[in-house]
Amino acid sequence: MKLFDVYPLFDINIVKGKGCHVWDDKGTEYLDLYGGHAVISIGHAHPHYVEMISKQVATLGFYSNSVINKLQQQLAERLGKVCGYDDYSLFLINSGAEANENALKLASFYNGRTRVVSFSKAFHGRTSLAVEMTDNPKIIAPINNCGHVTYLPLNDIEAMKAELSKGDVCAVIIEGIQGVGGIQLPTDEFMQALRETCTKYNTILVLDEIQSGYGRSGKFFAHQYNGIKADIITVAKGIGNGFPMAGILISPMFTPVYGQLGTTFGGNHLACSAALAVLDVIEQEELVANAAKTGAYLLEELKKFPQIKEVRGRGLMIGLEFEEPIKELRLKLLKEQHVFTGVSGTNVLRLLPPLCLGMDEANLFLERFKKVL
Repeated sequence: MKLFDVYPLFDINIVKGKGCHVWDDKGTEYLDLYGGHAVISIGHAHPHYVEMISKQVATLGFYSNSVINKLQQQLAERLGKVCGYDDYSLFLINSGAEANENALKLASFYNGRTRVVSFSKAFHGRTSLAVEMTDNPKIIAPINNCGHVTYLPLNDIEAMKAELSKGDVCAVIIEGIQGVGGIQLPTDEFMQALRETCTKYNTILVLDEIQSGYGRSGKFFAHQYNGIKADIITVAKGIGNGFPMAGILISPMFTPVYGQLGTTFGGNHLACSAALAVLDVIEQEELVANAAKTGAYLLEELKKFPQIKEVRGRGLMIGLEFEEPIKELRLKLLKEQHVFTGVSGTNVLRLLPPLCLGMDEANLFLERFKKVL
């Protein structure tokens, strides 16, 4: 049997990592400005993280409800305090797609509706809401428990109000900052109007913070810049620093019922230990503040490059849009300057470094980036 080949891979074999740096099997050092699609939050191979997981590996094959429940409770209490949603509940699953599926399922149970509203160029997972890369509203095929998904233009208040006023929308799902869509930011005005309109029509507001959350934007959640609260928040990626882990934060307006949601591996002891280690490091090393500081510096400096059409983002979630495709630019950064970056579409270079990226490393990237430009 061979692998089903859907992922293009670089001919580089990474064998070691530390902080914001990785090394290949030839000993070449690379600066990692992408962190595996924002997965690496506290840096590669952080010693506290490695120690926390290692302690649990010895118990593999031994399933204890009491041990796992205790770890899950610890995680829920810690996460609630650090993110500002301590009166919410936590349900643990394995991936971002699974988090969004469960969020929409819970919303549908709550108000009995099935239609979902999302926004152009949004991405909410491979198995629930497909990416909609046009700027025109569109209705696509039914998904899972929910009915159709209607895509609207981002930041169009009137279009959003008109759609929700129909009274049949189960949930609105929106990213704190669009990732795959090119690091697009919803405005404060739009997000506040969205919150008010969802409340008015008993529509559940789901904030997808899978890529933009966990401190990446310089606040714990990107939507906290907008001065609103969500009914459900989905998290994944950086929550486990590379270990498969996800969760949904659920408002007290929802009442849990036995059998309402389910998962096989969600919240296992290894995943919980990874997530607790991430919170330890985020708090002890003040990584949210670091993301805000280093990110603000990078955004300011990158805006000085005349070759870049537009610089967008917050904290360490940055998009650099060019007039022309950036495939060759990205390859030069990787092959000649040894810097890993990502893309959004064809013209946007995407930066999602570990939250421990320091000023020296930011300047190192700027020097190397200047050379390829």
